[in-house]
Amino acid sequence: MGISKKELELNKNEDYHKLEVAKLNKTLDKIKLGGGPKRLEKLKSKGKLSARERIDYLVDKDSFVEIGALAAYGMYEEQGSAPSAGVVTGTAKIGGRLCMIVANDATVKAGAWFPMTGKKNLRAQEIAMENRLPTIYLVDSAGVFLPMQNDIFPDKEHFGRIFRNNAKMSSMGIPQISAIMGSCVAGGAYLPIMSDESIIVEGTGSIFLAGPYLVKAAIGETVDKETLGGAATQTEISGVCDYKCANDHEALDKIKELVSNMGHYPFAEIDRAESLPPKVKSEEILRNFPEEAVKPYDTTKILEAIVDDSKLTYYKQDYGETIVTAYARIDGWSVGIVANNRLVTKNAKGEMQFGGVIYSDSADKATRFILNCNQKKIPLIFFHDVSGFMVGKRSEHGGIIKDGAKMVNAVSNSTVPKISVVMRNSYGAGNYAMCGKAYDPRFIVGWPTAKIAVMGGAQAAKVMTQIEVSTKKKKGEELNEKVEKEIFDRIKSKYDEETTAYYAASRLWIDAIIDPRDTRTFISNAIEVANHAPIEKFNVGVIQT
Repeated sequence: MGISKKELELNKNEDYHKLEVAKLNKTLDKIKLGGGPKRLEKLKSKGKLSARERIDYLVDKDSFVEIGALAAYGMYEEQGSAPSAGVVTGTAKIGGRLCMIVANDATVKAGAWFPMTGKKNLRAQEIAMENRLPTIYLVDSAGVFLPMQNDIFPDKEHFGRIFRNNAKMSSMGIPQISAIMGSCVAGGAYLPIMSDESIIVEGTGSIFLAGPYLVKAAIGETVDKETLGGAATQTEISGVCDYKCANDHEALDKIKELVSNMGHYPFAEIDRAESLPPKVKSEEILRNFPEEAVKPYDTTKILEAIVDDSKLTYYKQDYGETIVTAYARIDGWSVGIVANNRLVTKNAKGEMQFGGVIYSDSADKATRFILNCNQKKIPLIFFHDVSGFMVGKRSEHGGIIKDGAKMVNAVSNSTVPKISVVMRNSYGAGNYAMCGKAYDPRFIVGWPTAKIAVMGGAQAAKVMTQIEVSTKKKKGEELNEKVEKEIFDRIKSKYDEETTAYYAASRLWIDAIIDPRDTRTFISNAIEVANHAPIEKFNVGVIQT
């Protein structure tokens, strides 16, 4: 008996997604080499550990959850590239205590700061502030990458904001510990010293506002690096640093000791019950998620492979069916799920509703559900596969803008932890309503199939092609179908490249690209982090009825 057509389709989906995950893992393996084997060997010859080796030694086993591994991916090629933007960041436990880790990678341009390095550091600090996580900086950096200083130095979201955040975090009572394990020069010298406590490693660690060459050029003084700002100078003479350690391992042990003595903030007390595995295996996510973006599918089958016992308590199940709203548990944590449904359905009036589109009734349902979750202090998990809000005369007469605004308002003012998973499309205002990056999700990740843009590539290319063709014709240029197709293909190719998960991750529009089968684990880790900060009182703005 042969395999059914349906089974063949499911197998095809699974194979496609496994290939995408394999590509992701291969890319990450390369990125984790930093500046490459030769530079890693050079680092070791100086008696230093790499950034990732330092993290491995410092944190509890298997507790590190990396954020922004793909930052700067495909960027700065003219400068020789900057894997992970030259800094490794993520959450981890140190002696059971959740912390944020920021570790400069000295194998990438001596740890120099590119524009994305600054953005990535700011994202790490943002996560630390939102979730009240003690923050550990493992400093080994030559400072700003001078050829690009205009893109990292003066603006609000640039380099200087990091030091402002150091001060703000300290005032919030969020402990910050810095270990100076290599160069720490110029403006970068402020980061460790604006931390609450600082450690410096003998022989390899140094900190000063201006290095020996600049001192010579500025004031004519000749001084060596160690005398100017080495460990002995900064702990015995200036008192700039608090602890002197013989090597990397001793410095990391000192951090463990300091973290072990920290007090605790009140938790958010998010409800957690006994964790029950889903009845549906995680492999079914790959099987039920179509290879082709245009194919409809039942989102609930995806969710059943993520939530405890595969159980969902649906809210308004038969109303506004292009969005699924449901209570569930993920690894024991109580959650509220807002997910785009890709099935084609009919509303109560018998009108066809296309999957992945937000209609007035689905926006209204989602808004009410978000308000309910805030009232009950239940974290919200958003699953994106959205083309945007419905357009056209019928929708406009029905007040789609008003209903969409209600949903955006509720998401904007929501105070419970919000976590977003971009499964595939996240287009236009749909991205906003489903808690895209601009709406402060505690964490936002994408599957390898994720696409973030104003609209889909084909749609955007058609619009831009029409504009370009019209402009050329007004100038008197004669165009045939072949030329118009070439214009369309050129625009679509560029647009498609700029909507991929990798493009989004490289610019930190999402925190990571994950294997869809790891979604449950990622969400559980994210809620555990979010549980470290009390939930503020919820006050919704004006919502028109």
